[in-house]
Amino acid sequence: MAAEMTAAQLIEKHRPTLDKALEAIRTRAYWSPHPEHPKAYGESAAPDGLAAFEALRGTRFALDQPGTDDWAGEEVSPYGPELGITYPHPDASVLLPAMRAALPVWRDAGPEARAAVCLEILARISARTHEFAQAVMHTSGQAFMMAFQAGGPHAQDRGLEAVAYAYEEQTRTPEKAAWTKPQGKRDPLELTKTFTAVPRGVALVIGCNTFPTWNGYPGLFASLATGNPVLVKPHPRAVLPLALTVQVAREVLAEAGFPADLVCLAVDRPGEGLAKTLAVRPEVRIIDYTGSTAFGDWLEANARQAQVYTEKAGVNTVVIESTDNYKGMLSNLAFSLSLYSGQMCTTPQNLLIPREGIDTDAGPKSYDEVVSDLAGAVGGLLGDDARANALLGAIVNPQVKARIDEASGFGEVALAAREVVNPEFPGATVRTPLIVKLDGAKPESEAAYLSECFGPVSFAVAVDSAVDAVALLRRTVREKGAMTVGAYTTSADVERMVEDVCLEECAQLSVNLTGGVYVNQTAAFSDFHGSGGNPAANAALCDGAFVANRFRTVEVRREA
Repeated sequence: MAAEMTAAQLIEKHRPTLDKALEAIRTRAYWSPHPEHPKAYGESAAPDGLAAFEALRGTRFALDQPGTDDWAGEEVSPYGPELGITYPHPDASVLLPAMRAALPVWRDAGPEARAAVCLEILARISARTHEFAQAVMHTSGQAFMMAFQAGGPHAQDRGLEAVAYAYEEQTRTPEKAAWTKPQGKRDPLELTKTFTAVPRGVALVIGCNTFPTWNGYPGLFASLATGNPVLVKPHPRAVLPLALTVQVAREVLAEAGFPADLVCLAVDRPGEGLAKTLAVRPEVRIIDYTGSTAFGDWLEANARQAQVYTEKAGVNTVVIESTDNYKGMLSNLAFSLSLYSGQMCTTPQNLLIPREGIDTDAGPKSYDEVVSDLAGAVGGLLGDDARANALLGAIVNPQVKARIDEASGFGEVALAAREVVNPEFPGATVRTPLIVKLDGAKPESEAAYLSECFGPVSFAVAVDSAVDAVALLRRTVREKGAMTVGAYTTSADVERMVEDVCLEECAQLSVNLTGGVYVNQTAAFSDFHGSGGNPAANAALCDGAFVANRFRTVEVRREA
């Protein structure tokens, strides 16, 4: 079958889904084509997915891509077992030129064909969601249900969202135009003009350990849909989910008549630091990165030949001034602090509480009572070990555990981190959240609450008033950045002050969440993840700005 026929069939197959995605990003209403419930994938999907994952362990993950000069891999599940998988290690001087050579035919395919191929890749990934969930679980330490949902349908939604934005931005300008300028009595000036979305070049996706697919898919699909070859460089501890993604993408591209080398994998040897080497290669023109501020800053400063999109560290803050649903507030915050052991870039860290206390529907509550009641809510939520394991997952690396131990010495411990045994995976390190009291007026406390303490650590910061809380919120977002801001208040004035800070400092705000929506969760097609306007991230997932600069429009004019 001819390549163009295959592309046409993919367009016919996936155009309805693309149209629904385009409508969703315009209306911001709830929509998802990817089922969240494991049983939606069929009775045999769960055992089949587990078997497929187990069959990969201890194997060589061959991709038949150019420039493979070695095999590398050192993944150990946060739940204990070694994965024992090795992956292609690239000779960049061979691989990158081969990827660059694949670009012209992909560019010439046009935005609609590229979008359809991307949607076919996502559809095939979706069909294997149970397998991907096992891969995410055993590289990130997420509990199974979170690995299934966040690593599966929610990640796929984010990828599809990026494709929709990419298609919309590329088709904003027509492919052809007839131009006529009247000249009075003389013949008019007439030109025909063509406009082509021209990709920048090879895109490098630098994956993270905690959310390899959720954080990786937006950049991967935004670059691929805008015509750029994509080189995926996973975190050394979380290779498998992205390796499977690359494998599926290469299969779809080849079947559709395009070069498989439009998507490749790069896995580094222990301690090699391959990301730095690749990031400054002249072929690399786009970089997507999620991780530490230090490396994000290095990329922005040194990868000058590339358009760099970063999501770095931030200090997420919740202002607690008053509430008309005290029980609901405590329950909502307890879940937010506990989910995946706080190992999310959106988890609240600083809880700003007036030292004189707050007004609630249950009567006035002192600062100490609020903190004690929140500790009790977390303890109640996680009191049963089975439920605790299902919410907490496993600590992703030893650095997080060390951070918990260190933070317990920063102030009075309101809730100690408890060790939980996982009977299914005895090798897992599982800890409940730590809550530490800090006095916001004491300079010695600043070092703690003005630094990101990634993991299940929160600081209950006593402040003099709501005005002081808002001032500290502004300083935190401006100096350190924030992926999320939360507020609990029954005062229109306080709500307006918090909202003004978030508008002026460019931070995403959630107000008075007391039900089943949490500050650290965002929905694709509707919620923006990050803003790109404060130090926590220079881009948002996902908006027009996230995709529009991955290509440029080249015009050709001819006389009619």
